[in-house]
Amino acid sequence: MPTDAPIVHKPEGPPRQPGQRAVRPKNAATVMIIRRDGPKPRVLMGKRHGGHSFMPDRWVFPGGRIDRADYRAPYATDLRPDVGGLFDRYLPAGKGRALALAAVRETWEEAGLLLARPGEARGRGPWKDFVDQGVLPDLEAMDVIARAITPPAVGKRFDTWFLLADAERLTSLERQADCGELEEIAWVDFDDAQGLPLPTVTRMMIREAVLRMDDPTRPKPFLRYKDREEGMRPVSL
Repeated sequence: MPTDAPIVHKPEGPPRQPGQRAVRPKNAATVMIIRRDGPKPRVLMGKRHGGHSFMPDRWVFPGGRIDRADYRAPYATDLRPDVGGLFDRYLPAGKGRALALAAVRETWEEAGLLLARPGEARGRGPWKDFVDQGVLPDLEAMDVIARAITPPAVGKRFDTWFLLADAERLTSLERQADCGELEEIAWVDFDDAQGLPLPTVTRMMIREAVLRMDDPTRPKPFLRYKDREEGMRPVSL
């Protein structure tokens, strides 16, 4: 958690090499899990290890790159029609579901928490340990909050879909022992979260979540940058 001592943060990602074309973004998904059982809503956040080349020492939401196994993973519930329809407007059939499954898998791998319901199936590859817990992903719990693409100036880029889910859909609020890649995890209220060392896009997503609580119908932003443009030009999904 933050302290009063000044901290010098590492860059959020490796810079693009001079003269090289922008790196093609990799597909990824992350999920903001909101807990509402206290005086203020709190969001699940975790601290990345300082040795990472992308966003070292930053506090983030659990998530990561899509894996080929995510296209074939079993699930207990499917995406809601409105969420699946939004994915389908931008992505090939089945890719939105795979992104949501990636976010569920990464929440387990990084934070040791299961966004799931009881169920049995055969798990393979990166899904074996998840399915061995006697549960299957609860995709119905997911909503889309935004999409963001890492700026071209960064040498490691992601096309990330930011999802939202309620903590009541977790099988437990307790992190399973000896599980989780993030150095620390914590349930942080939105005001306190702004005091953490956050990636720029994470800070923006926290503000977006606060605005969405007041107005659930507000447009969902799509944040992207282009070369020869000053800053970011958001549009709506």
